[in-house]
Amino acid sequence: MAKPNPIDVQKALKGAEYPASAEDLASLAKSNGADESVVEKLQGSGDKRYDGPDDVQKTVFGSGS
Repeated sequence: MAKPNPIDVQKALKGAEYPASAEDLASLAKSNGADESVVEKLQGSGDKRYDGPDDVQKTVFGSGS
């Protein structure tokens, strides 16, 4: 499985409305055909709420990306 890139993550979250829960974004990503590693990272973030796409990127790729 290839490591996802930021563009893949944004495509996976197409149609997301923020703020959103990790559970809602994981479900959306899965329905949009996201790479399983993206879905797992979102699911693994517990009850976190995301304020926007940049917030999601930090979770998926780490704050250094």
